[in-house]
Amino acid sequence: MTWDDERNVLSDVIRKAGEEALRFAVDGFEIIQKPDRSPVTSADLAVNRVLQSRLTSEFPQDGWLSEESPDSPDRLQKRRVWVVDPIDGTKAFISGEPEFCISVALIEQGQPVVAGIFNPSTDELFTATRGGGLRLNDEPITSPPARRGRHPVIALNPWERQIGRFASLEQSAYTRPIRSIAWVLALTATGRIEAAATLEPENEWDVAAGALLIMEGSGTISDGRGHDLTFNRREPRYSGIIATSSSCPDVLTRQLTLRTHTGDDGVE
Repeated sequence: MTWDDERNVLSDVIRKAGEEALRFAVDGFEIIQKPDRSPVTSADLAVNRVLQSRLTSEFPQDGWLSEESPDSPDRLQKRRVWVVDPIDGTKAFISGEPEFCISVALIEQGQPVVAGIFNPSTDELFTATRGGGLRLNDEPITSPPARRGRHPVIALNPWERQIGRFASLEQSAYTRPIRSIAWVLALTATGRIEAAATLEPENEWDVAAGALLIMEGSGTISDGRGHDLTFNRREPRYSGIIATSSSCPDVLTRQLTLRTHTGDDGVE
């Protein structure tokens, strides 16, 4: 099965959703505080409406799981479910940083089969279908070979870096902050950076699309304990994410594997 129809519909609607996000970025938006004290904007909600309207209309038998929609246990009975983060990196969106993206994946029997991550600021749409490889703006791409003569780059949660959770990695790798976990997973999948790591909780909608991009780019991804990811679970949350590109040096991969075993870097 190729899932070409689903990928084509997703590519079209995710770009329309990106146009909506940029419109709000120019015209202005409201900021609302969720019960967990994280921010959501009127742009997040508008993008969610664009995606939900089109995808549920085109594929009415599929389930729906989105950060900005009420969850329904009905999705657990569905063979296929769309898992959506309308704007991953809302804080970056609010501050005008070009690090936010729209992340959408189609899950079939617990695994991602279609994925799209779109950064409207850079006009880069990364897509993948299971077994069909990676595409950037609808052109096939392959991960670059390992780059010799320089330290690899790993994306880390700024707070975890501040407390020194991954301090030992910084001796052999450059670091960059995670503003959007979905975006850094897309960068890892295509070899622009070598790895991304956090032991902080992440949700299915944060990583579902990025997980398929990573797999189609011949990289690796697990939760923070080293377990394989499955999706459309009753509790859609993971204890961290560890991802590497196909060009990640063996020494960094081994260090990250150790973090999944220990659970931390000696920091209480």
